[in-house]
Amino acid sequence: MIENCKKIFEKNREIIMYLIMGVATTVVNWVTYAVFIRVLSDCSHKVFYSNTLAWIFGVVFAYITNKIWVFESHNWELSFIFKEAGLFLSARIITGLLEIVGVPFLVDTLGFKMPLFGTEGMMAKVLVSVIVTILNYVFSKLIVFKGKKEVAEQEN
Repeated sequence: MIENCKKIFEKNREIIMYLIMGVATTVVNWVTYAVFIRVLSDCSHKVFYSNTLAWIFGVVFAYITNKIWVFESHNWELSFIFKEAGLFLSARIITGLLEIVGVPFLVDTLGFKMPLFGTEGMMAKVLVSVIVTILNYVFSKLIVFKGKKEVAEQEN
């Protein structure tokens, strides 16, 4: 049974690691948000600032974990990192905008207000999150970290 689990993991390693790191990124985002909400308690725009900082922390965490453990991109030359991180950030900005626009669009324009966990519109948030997660994986796989594992193996 353990050998079967190992084979399944190795066959699907990239997707499994992407999902694990995605959960970890979500935790980083939520914890960062909670911390900054408390730190900025006297600020009139604390939600905006806290959410923005949480997004930044989440994207940085996601880049590092995706680079190392998901897509195994081992090139640490500064010029390469700037290019790779720039592509990663660009893709995350696109999907971040999709999330920012998508949830209100589904709720306000299409009437997708069904409550989930007692929160109106949460079903729209979950649906958009699934789409964003899939797009983030596709962008990372096909654009940002394209062929990095094979390049690293050829260099060794």
